[in-house]
Amino acid sequence: MNATTQENGWPGVRPEVVAEVVSGLSARLQKRLDGAAAKLAQRPLSREGDEWRVEVDEEALLVLHAPGGVIADPASVHCGCLLAPACVHRAAAVTLCPLAEAIEGGAESSDADADAGAPRADGPRAEGPETPSAPEPVLQPEPAALTPSELAAARHLHRAACALLAAGVSGAGAVSQAELLRAAHRARVAGLYRPAAAAVTVVTRVRAARSGAPDHRLVDLVSGLRELLGLTVALSTPVDASDASGVPEPTPLGELRGSARQAYAEEGGLRLYGLFAEPVLTATHAGAVSWAVDTGGRLSTVAEVTPHGDAATAAPLAVGAGNRTVRLGDAALSHREFSRAGLAVQGATRSAGGRLGAGASVRAVRAAGADWTAEPVAGLWSEPPGAQVARALAAQELPYESRPAGSDLLFLDVTLLGAAPTGPGGAAQLLARVAGSDLVIALLPGHEHPDLAFRANLALLATAHGLRLRLIGRLERADRPQLRLLAIGAPPDGSDQPGPVRLALAADRAGRANLGLERLQTADLQAPAPRADHPVGPLPELPTTPPDGPPVHVLARRVAQAVTTGRSALAPSAATAAADRSLLRVAGLSTAAQLLDGLRAAAADHRRDVFGRVVPDDHDAFATAWLAAAVYTEALATALCSAAWAADGTATDRTRQPARV
Repeated sequence: MNATTQENGWPGVRPEVVAEVVSGLSARLQKRLDGAAAKLAQRPLSREGDEWRVEVDEEALLVLHAPGGVIADPASVHCGCLLAPACVHRAAAVTLCPLAEAIEGGAESSDADADAGAPRADGPRAEGPETPSAPEPVLQPEPAALTPSELAAARHLHRAACALLAAGVSGAGAVSQAELLRAAHRARVAGLYRPAAAAVTVVTRVRAARSGAPDHRLVDLVSGLRELLGLTVALSTPVDASDASGVPEPTPLGELRGSARQAYAEEGGLRLYGLFAEPVLTATHAGAVSWAVDTGGRLSTVAEVTPHGDAATAAPLAVGAGNRTVRLGDAALSHREFSRAGLAVQGATRSAGGRLGAGASVRAVRAAGADWTAEPVAGLWSEPPGAQVARALAAQELPYESRPAGSDLLFLDVTLLGAAPTGPGGAAQLLARVAGSDLVIALLPGHEHPDLAFRANLALLATAHGLRLRLIGRLERADRPQLRLLAIGAPPDGSDQPGPVRLALAADRAGRANLGLERLQTADLQAPAPRADHPVGPLPELPTTPPDGPPVHVLARRVAQAVTTGRSALAPSAATAAADRSLLRVAGLSTAAQLLDGLRAAAADHRRDVFGRVVPDDHDAFATAWLAAAVYTEALATALCSAAWAADGTATDRTRQPARV
């Protein structure tokens, strides 16, 4: 197992350990658990080898035995108080520890593909190294329905998720989290790997929200809960085939179940051309990932990601990982070098998500790279921007493990326009015009961490008005075109007239820069000498701020509010409800108005006993209404993003029209 620690210094802990220790508390102690955890977090923590020690008081010593940095057994948590082992101190300790998943066989970090795309708050997936010598698995016919144990596990997980949603972040304490982890462990044992992993992700993000972690994003927590509830509903609700007219095809059970570990397929010989490299930085892991393209135009990744124990040093670790040797055969080149070179690989293996295996039978030697303007790399820029956006948005509908590598990447030729505010009172963003169209996009840093080079490079590029670039970025779904900038290079020679500034990188950088690992210098941006045949023209004008689109935020805000403060928060005054309903209907979003009314009605629908007291329910009706609103909001956001990227210059007008999803 790999060590998993976070900035508070505690070791990692398996989710099922948390569930078992917390469930062993009495009801009285469970009520005191959150307060006890807060007090224990203030006590000094020391480490000696694989043991972490905390002095609870003058008489009690808490010892956590974590081989490899992960607590894998409840018996590894010892307390010297009189109530042990059913004491609140043990439960408080495992509550403070970050969640960790088992990684069999000393695998490399399996979060590389995930975090290279968009840094996530969840821990590493349960994925081991591929075994090249192993025979391919024999595909068994998929069962037509869930077994009784699977169905019971799915319903248990659904009830726990409903309860956590109803409580909200503010009310989802350690006990609620432990119940969801217990249900996740039961689902994993039953073979429901995908919903189990989704549940662990939700708990990790709830913890980040409650602790005020800097990497917490409410949108990620909303997305995690939507995925978890969508999976449990699909698994626990039988589909009647006799009444399926007009209903979309149900998701195959194998896709809903997921798999325990990533599968690798034999690829034989591969000729890879390095594309770019980027840092990976999450709450628990840091490293770098290199992207490459083969002769068929398919993207692949090679990652170097390891756990980190200190948030203060995580960013330097991520940057330093760019200088580490690529783990692929006997290739003796770093990730930065590979981003400009190539590899000839024999016995290659590759996962469905494009991750290259590093098994013992893989052989790789250094080879020549290719310019971004030469094939097969240049073919990535030949796809129209609208088609690239459609491909990226369609990939979001797939299970995360099944998304092709680079499905969310865009390859564009642009002209920088400078920094300008986007939206009323919005912060200044670097704008660029896509070549061959009137489409203007906002360029964002690939990662917001200030110690990475993204933000400094973006600030320097904002001064280079008129600079023409060939770039790689990650689609940011929004109602205005936005892209997280990852790498830049020189545009094709002769494709455009020279601008007032040009990219003048050193010869050893192959005309491109990895913006997260390398800092641009002022000398890298030079003004070319004017030529008679291509005079330098005036600077392009910044576009005006586009008007606001449909009031999607009205429904999205209530969906997020339910996650933050729970079911009880959705009880506004009649005037507020009427105003929201009117705003949505005037904009043509009648479905959104109906879903918002249904969400509020479900939140307020409490049964009462003969004495007028609220009778606790399973929150299933409320969760169903919330899931419908969340799915609609997701689909509407995708539709608006697609419209915003329309390359004919009418994106703004389209976003002002009533959306139908």
